[in-house]
Amino acid sequence: MRADLTGFANLSGLLKIVSPAQPVVYSTPPRSRPFAAFPAAIQAVIINEQEELLLLASPTRQPVGAWQVISGGLEAGETILDGALREVREEAGQGVRVRPLGIVHARTFQYDAYIPYMLSIYYLMVYEGGEIVPGDDMVGSAWRWWQVDELFASGEPLHPSANDAWLLRRAVELYRLWHNHPDQEIELQEVISNQ
Repeated sequence: MRADLTGFANLSGLLKIVSPAQPVVYSTPPRSRPFAAFPAAIQAVIINEQEELLLLASPTRQPVGAWQVISGGLEAGETILDGALREVREEAGQGVRVRPLGIVHARTFQYDAYIPYMLSIYYLMVYEGGEIVPGDDMVGSAWRWWQVDELFASGEPLHPSANDAWLLRRAVELYRLWHNHPDQEIELQEVISNQ
């Protein structure tokens, strides 16, 4: 398998292929430290006060009709939080307000034959209000709030982004830790409006 570097400039010699499928970037000299260059997927796990998770089911995304968390790719120049908020705005609606809490989990997965290593980052956010209107590539999607156990008992088809009960349960537990313990010294991100 060969890495397709179409569209990559030479980057002044800072991009190298160490394995056939894993580009590497180097920090500036004199250190010139190598780092693996991963494309990144962002999943926004949105939870409400009833500890329900917002999931969407697309009539066009594969697998068709499978319930999934809000997800997409991190764009060049974005931070993880910026990318997660953009995806919320695009897929859940411009008026949705969320409070970012933190990272639930990160892992790598094979996206396709050309991208065997993609970083997947799950960001937990609390729903603070606003109308949910699926947009962008989720236009026409059904949406609903699910309890984790209800979701897995339903027999409904699940997208890989929402197919791990342990991960979604971890999101609920972290919500309880970060959101429901005002007596602890935990600094939370302020509510962010996507407008």
